[in-house]
Amino acid sequence: MQPIQVHMFPCLSDNYGYLIHDAENDLTAAIDTPSAQAIEAGLSAKGWRLTHIFNTHHHADHAGGNLELKAATGCKIFGPRADARRIPGIDAEYGDGDTFMFGNHPVVVFDTPGHTTGHIVYYLPEDAVAFVGDTLFSLGCGRLFEGTPKQMWNSLQKLMRWPGDTVLYCAHEYTQANARFALTIEPGNPALVARSRAVDGLRARNEPTVPSTLELEKATNPFLRPSSPEIQKAVGCDGNDLVEVFARVRALKDQF
Repeated sequence: MQPIQVHMFPCLSDNYGYLIHDAENDLTAAIDTPSAQAIEAGLSAKGWRLTHIFNTHHHADHAGGNLELKAATGCKIFGPRADARRIPGIDAEYGDGDTFMFGNHPVVVFDTPGHTTGHIVYYLPEDAVAFVGDTLFSLGCGRLFEGTPKQMWNSLQKLMRWPGDTVLYCAHEYTQANARFALTIEPGNPALVARSRAVDGLRARNEPTVPSTLELEKATNPFLRPSSPEIQKAVGCDGNDLVEVFARVRALKDQF
C-alpha cells in the first residue's frame, strides 16, 4: 500500500487546509473546508479531483466551503454524528470508535468534545497521521466554546494514547503565541525552551510550525502536561486533580 499523500496549504488568516490523496484509488479528501477557493487551487496544483470532505466540526472556518465544493464536484461529506445537523451537506455520520476505509487506508474516528460538543478527529493508524481540527494545536488546545474542561481533558487523553510518532495536523498556525504562554507556566522545561526557539526561527522565515508529533506535544504542550509539578505550582493548583489543573491552564490562556 502506498502511503497517504498530504498536501497542506495556508488559507484565511491563520487556518491550514489539507488534502489527502490515495493515489492507488484516485481518491482525494479535504479535511474541513475553510476556503473553497484555496481548496480548488490546491486540487489544481496537485492535479487531484475532490471525492470527499471530512469535517471535524461545524464552525464556518471548517465547514463553510462544504456546499460550494459539493456542488462543483459531487463529493461526499463525512462528519460528526453528534453534530450532523450543523454540518452543511453531510452524507455520512461518524462517531467514537467508528472506522471506515478511505481507499486502502483505514480511518478511525474519535469523539473529542470540548471546543464544540460535536467535534471529532480522524486518525489513520497505518499512516501514523491524524487530523485533529481545533481539539489539539501545536503547543495548545482549542478554546472551550461549548464543552467543559472535563470533556476536553478526556478528549485529549484519547489522543495521548496514540503512538508517539503519530504526525498531528492541526487547523491553525498558533504555535508561536502558544509557546509564549507555555513559557510563562513551565519555563524550566528545556524541551519547551528549545522548541520555542525553533518556532521563532520558523516564523521569522514565514515557515509553518505544523505538523507536529504526539511525542513532541507530550513533552512541551502545557495542555497535555497538567501532571507537571512546575505547571501545577505556577497555576496555583499544586497537587490538585488533573482536570482542575487543566481548567486553570485553559482559563489563564484565555486571558493571556
